Amino acid sequence: MTRRYVVHLPFTASDLPAAVRFARVLARWVARLSQVEPGGTTVSEEDAQHVRHWVFCDARLPGGRRCVLRHGHDGDCARRLRH
Repeated sequence: MTRRYVVHLPFTASDLPAAVRFARVLARWVARLSQVEPGGTTVSEEDAQHVRHWVFCDARLPGGRRCVLRHGHDGDCARRLRH
């Protein structure tokens, strides 16, 4: 069985929405690597790492894929970003 690990990578942001935007961009960029599961991306304050804020919806879609829209989005889930 392959073990899963989490990387904790501190960064600075002006507020939670900015932190979520940064995490979304970073997760999509590294998702090109097969080892990465971007849907599980969360953000927390450095001194409150037990309080996590989800970045992506990550609901399972037909066919086994996951929703790539932001957490709490309106409307139906999607496997591709809406433009």
